[in-house]
Amino acid sequence: MNIKKHGITVGIDRVGDEFFLSLKAQGTLTHQDYEVITPIINSALRGVESPKVKALIDGTELDGWELRAAWDDFRLGLRHGSEFKKIAIYGNKPWQETLSKVGRWFISGEVKYFECESDAIDWLNV
Repeated sequence: MNIKKHGITVGIDRVGDEFFLSLKAQGTLTHQDYEVITPIINSALRGVESPKVKALIDGTELDGWELRAAWDDFRLGLRHGSEFKKIAIYGNKPWQETLSKVGRWFISGEVKYFECESDAIDWLNV
């Protein structure tokens, strides 16, 4: 039996009104994956006036999204896009760099693609 893993691991650290969000995506993301992570992110940011979020997205094991999950991702970006100060996308596929450029249209902060995780973390800490 061949079992394909999919899902998103979420880590959130908060200091005052600053957040560090780390996401690791695996496989092909589904609507059900977003039904789990969206309330976590919404809850973490709720009640904080003008949160400032820096995010590291590890897409090295990401294969893509189901159509409905892509829509969920888009909606999540629209809802919280103004709260993101920096998003570093760490990946290893050419299409991920292209998506990072598209993501800049919906996020008020900076979005940058990296093929080296330590470079991504260094950039977030500047």
